[in-house]
Amino acid sequence: MGAIHLVVLYTFIQTIIDFPLALFDYYNGTDYLYNPLKKIIVGVGSPVFIFYYAYRRAGVKLNKLFPAKSFNVLILIPVLVFLWAAQNLIGEVNIALDKVLPPPAWFWELFNKIFENDYGIYGAILKVAIMAPIVEELIFRGVIMHGLMRNYSKFTAVFVSALMFALFHLNPWQFPATFILGLLLGTLMVRTRNIYLCILGHAFNNGLVLISIQFSNELQNTSFFQSSKSSQLMISTLIAAVALVFILIISSSDSETN
Repeated sequence: MGAIHLVVLYTFIQTIIDFPLALFDYYNGTDYLYNPLKKIIVGVGSPVFIFYYAYRRAGVKLNKLFPAKSFNVLILIPVLVFLWAAQNLIGEVNIALDKVLPPPAWFWELFNKIFENDYGIYGAILKVAIMAPIVEELIFRGVIMHGLMRNYSKFTAVFVSALMFALFHLNPWQFPATFILGLLLGTLMVRTRNIYLCILGHAFNNGLVLISIQFSNELQNTSFFQSSKSSQLMISTLIAAVALVFILIISSSDSETN
């Protein structure tokens, strides 16, 4: 229950400030949501508060809360390959979801805001591929996974943390992708006990999303995306399955040495 309380608390802090500001900006043409002072206070203050609160509640050393045992760096290759293939498959799920539940205009405006800042793509990389993976992994695969693994089976810890991670984003159109990502990162944490690997995996995933958006036209002209949709899905499924096998094999050897 402590893990759930943390997610609810963190989500409440973010939502009670961000959501009203986002709606106000959308309907009034203002830009308070992206005010630098607000971003510093909320973006830094809320994670620091959550980490401190969790650390006091857990009553363990930081190396237990955020484990960093050694791992085989070769695992990064199948992790990256799996994420690429999984995104191709999840894209089809998102297309079907959009038909049932079309995202509103304000959602796309907020999404596009990621790239509309003084630093352009570099600002997006800093926010999405660096800061978000660090903060979210310390919370979900660090604090929350620690609490879940103390009280439940590894399977339950991975599944529940992934579900909470997906729900935390408060975005039904992003749920399939974040849930699958949460399952992968939770599995890596259970098998390798290394928070840095989870951060890197999260950064890889978000980086791939940014690349697919920034270079969408160029990617669509590649031979892979010029092939039939059935071929793309078949190849992506095969690649994802093979990459997952390699992830499990390499992480198994890591767990044995640790």
